[in-house]
Amino acid sequence: MKSWRTRIGLAVGAAAVAIPLTATTASAAPPPGDGWVSVGAERYPSKAECEATELPQAQANGYHEVWCDDSTPIMAVYNR
Repeated sequence: MKSWRTRIGLAVGAAAVAIPLTATTASAAPPPGDGWVSVGAERYPSKAECEATELPQAQANGYHEVWCDDSTPIMAVYNR
């Protein structure tokens, strides 16, 4: 039978390996391609409504495309 000190050491070692292998950070999906500029975030009911609503503002600022990240309820908005 192994001592408690050995068992605790094995458990701590196993946890030290398991945590980095399973821990990830939550992040929004990046916009497709290069040249996209983050212009803010807003809550919209759908990706299509977000892009349709944001397009006139983007065009007024010299951009021609809008991409909304719908991975969260408050969507990050990008222009290009």
